[in-house]
Amino acid sequence: MRLFTAALATETNTFSPIAIDKRAFEASLYARPGEHPATPTLCTAPITVGREVCAREGWTLIEGSASWADPAGLVARATYEDLRDEILEQLQAALPVDGVVLGLHGAMVAQGYDDPEGDLLTRIRAMVGPDVLVCAELDPHSHLTAKRAEAADFFVYFKEFPHTDFVDRARDLWSIAVRTLKGEIRPVMSVFDCRMIDVFPTSKQPMRGFVDRIMALEQSQPGLLSLSVVHGFMAGDVPEMGTKLVAVTDNQPALGSSLVETLGRELFAMRGTFMVRQVDEVAAVDAALAAPKGPVVIADVWDNPGGGTAGDATIILDELIRRGARNVAVGTIWDPIAVQICFAAGEGAEIMLRFGAKSAPYTGMPIDRRVRVQALKRDAEMKFGESLAPFGDAAWVTFDGIDVILNSTRAQSFDPSLFSVMGIEPTTRNILLIKSTNHFYDSFSRIASEIVYCSAGKPYPNQPAETDYRKARRDIWPMVENPWG
Repeated sequence: MRLFTAALATETNTFSPIAIDKRAFEASLYARPGEHPATPTLCTAPITVGREVCAREGWTLIEGSASWADPAGLVARATYEDLRDEILEQLQAALPVDGVVLGLHGAMVAQGYDDPEGDLLTRIRAMVGPDVLVCAELDPHSHLTAKRAEAADFFVYFKEFPHTDFVDRARDLWSIAVRTLKGEIRPVMSVFDCRMIDVFPTSKQPMRGFVDRIMALEQSQPGLLSLSVVHGFMAGDVPEMGTKLVAVTDNQPALGSSLVETLGRELFAMRGTFMVRQVDEVAAVDAALAAPKGPVVIADVWDNPGGGTAGDATIILDELIRRGARNVAVGTIWDPIAVQICFAAGEGAEIMLRFGAKSAPYTGMPIDRRVRVQALKRDAEMKFGESLAPFGDAAWVTFDGIDVILNSTRAQSFDPSLFSVMGIEPTTRNILLIKSTNHFYDSFSRIASEIVYCSAGKPYPNQPAETDYRKARRDIWPMVENPWG
């Protein structure tokens, strides 16, 4: 067997002011064929798992390029087309192949392309023909379009949010692919439109129980190969935005359709109950200062670079300063210019510095302080599950009992190692201010005395009923109360 694999992924917040070009992919991950590291990134596990599987089976794996950019705004048209055509040319050179196994995100939007993944998959299908296996692993914070579903044999999505299972789901993807290529099964996809958009953290109920249930069904239901919840991505203004259920069965479409409709309607019945309670910046700082011990983690949930925002909002930090909070560590504030100034000044320097709140309205005001440059690090990385997430050249500055990590590559706060890699021991701080909606939970919950979820400012369109969509459908909840009426 000859298998082709490649990855092309980013998550596009169409409301974000941060435009994406080739440099954004190069800053996060751009690996030519054979150059992908042994450790996977979020959307490239099909490549690393594929190496293991094909070595075990004695099959030939032809690797194409792997490209990932941290979430932001629209991808430049030329950048998408160049990366797409690079993969298509590599596939053309590899023909004939028995299968194409891809790592995608599913929420990319480029200038002129509402559905880049659908475009890529359709071109791949046209190239390989109707009988060659085409499949992909995707992030659930994505858009499942009719175009991409028609072009592929099956999809497998991460189940967990935080996405701690992206390697396990890549193994599921390859397991189904191997069995298909050996003629043991014939995968068929069934899709149900839940007519809603919501946020579904699996670190708490009711989504924790829902995901446990679908995983149990995968083990117990004969003929069922995979079940996935496509959460959707409310910051992507595209025509087919929304939550979907996907079943992959062994040529039993009726079973798949029945399962996804039953589960999809159950999910709809729980709408609005999934997110944890959020407070404003005043209540968040109140709770942190009143805590008997630390570290208290304040999660700035909507200024989350993992959702495409800049990650430079200062509203909560400003409140901490105003209240005289001490022994605080902030990770991170995105400000490449401030980082550059700190590197020029050098470690140990005391300088006047303006940082933060430069990207967009409703993110606070820049912070002006005399700071000490405590530490500088080139190409800093933090842990994220089995992979490493870069946050670029970084500076640790301190003032008035507050430590701030300034970074040059936008990244959400995945893991406490973002502090320790800079020389800050997070467990010794009273308060840790981080930027993430829920990916932080798996690692930070292990050291936190308490977690406070804070909604401050309006860096992210987190109220779909009020969001000024131009393309997204308006016939789903919460835009309408009863989309089934």
